[in-house]
Amino acid sequence: MSDRVQNTVQEGKNVGNNGSLSGSVIAVAGAGGPAGRAALLRLAEAGATVIGADNDPQRLSEAVDAARYASGGATVTGDTVDLLDLQSTREWAAHIEKDFGRVDGLVHLVGGWRGSETFTKTSLDDWDFLELLLVKTVQHTSLAFHEALQRSERGRYVLISAAGASRPTAGNAAYSAAKAAAEAWTLAMADYFRKAGISEGAEGPTSAATILVVKALVHDAMRAERPNAKFAGFTDVEDLAEAIEGVWSKSAAEVNGNRLWLTEKP
Repeated sequence: MSDRVQNTVQEGKNVGNNGSLSGSVIAVAGAGGPAGRAALLRLAEAGATVIGADNDPQRLSEAVDAARYASGGATVTGDTVDLLDLQSTREWAAHIEKDFGRVDGLVHLVGGWRGSETFTKTSLDDWDFLELLLVKTVQHTSLAFHEALQRSERGRYVLISAAGASRPTAGNAAYSAAKAAAEAWTLAMADYFRKAGISEGAEGPTSAATILVVKALVHDAMRAERPNAKFAGFTDVEDLAEAIEGVWSKSAAEVNGNRLWLTEKP
């Protein structure tokens, strides 16, 4: 079950009534982290009603409040959800559609990393951890939201992945394998959207599942902690949020089943 962050509900219309996402309802999984915060704000500023989820209620409440106030009072709410529990995730998806009448997007920002000094020193405990965090949560959100997204006229499932999934390094075996598995699962969802569009008489998909690929993410706090670091090839979380918004500006056929690269291809 999920718990609504009650003190973050803002009644009334979004401030971005003329934005690119005006009238849309978009869920963000993993909303409490830096990338989640940036996505909540960007989507709200674009006119969407945004519902964030995180397993840390305090972090989620702070992220939702920050996005709501920074965007001028847009409709941003939060739910504490255990995305490792499929039934809880299904209930989250169902109550969003019931409360807001539709679901136009699920942005999957649940992240985490573990690595090793060498391939030989890889710990399978790292795989067990990352398989839950990076794969299981994707399985649950995709299974919970796919039907609602297909019912939408502009449904989008957006996975954030890493370049390492395509070119793993020796010390990142567990992380890269988990990211690759999450990508494969998302591409299977894209095939569902393709076939569903055709079965409904469309020439192609009417909803889409797509993958945004980064090398790694960076935000202001990281720069403050390491002022001399260059973070070469990293994507700023605000640039990622802009790219997430941009997924809705393209047709379903353009993005469905595609990897959209925000860093140099390996």
